[in-house]
Amino acid sequence: MTVTGHLKELRNRLAIWIVGLVIAFMIALYFSQDIIDLLIGMGTAYDYNFVYIAPQELLMQQFSISLVVGVCVTLPLLLYQIWAYVNPALTKRNSRMFIGVIIAGLICFVIGLLFAYKVMLPFMLRFLIEISADTSIQAAISIEKYLNFVITIFIIMGVIFELPVVSVLLTQLGLVKVEWMKKGIKPAIVVIFIVAAVVTPPDIVSQCMVALPMMVLYIISIYLSSFLLRFKKNTPEEENDTDEESTGD
Repeated sequence: MTVTGHLKELRNRLAIWIVGLVIAFMIALYFSQDIIDLLIGMGTAYDYNFVYIAPQELLMQQFSISLVVGVCVTLPLLLYQIWAYVNPALTKRNSRMFIGVIIAGLICFVIGLLFAYKVMLPFMLRFLIEISADTSIQAAISIEKYLNFVITIFIIMGVIFELPVVSVLLTQLGLVKVEWMKKGIKPAIVVIFIVAAVVTPPDIVSQCMVALPMMVLYIISIYLSSFLLRFKKNTPEEENDTDEESTGD
């Protein structure tokens, strides 16, 4: 295929994803208030009072939420289009690895979202409202600030739970060695607590709530990378392994 042909194929595949994104956005926009009510319910359960301080604030949040949901829903479609675009240049083994990375990445991202929804956000919202309970200051939380906070936590936890997938991918490509990861456990713990301190409220409890899962994921990454490397060594190399196999009569 010529360079022009590659560019046309890339354009067509991106166009397919954009069409899917627009459709998902419109559907999410229809249910945007229900989604906002679900997220607000997490706060009202801990006696948060929400307000909007600009006439267009609630409307803009409906658009923002719809866009985020649309991107998340169509992410598998985007990853598939990327795989279909590069697949002709991949061997069967690399193609299987690419598909495995995509599936594992999506699963880990969803697990991170569930962890944020079920554990992280309820704990942080309860803690933040309780530390101001003994003050005379009445909390009136802007709906924009609240939703931005919730979405940020969702994204952070989703990305954090990608650590095993990224580690396995880097070790499989030979860019990172498992021995380096084992020797770097102590520096990694320091980095993890620094990252946790940056992405959480300024208290040690919230910091530990993020740091502990990251440490567990780091250990899982080491064992998983080691296992897959041993499995790869025990698997015979496939010569002339291509996606298209010629057949003869």
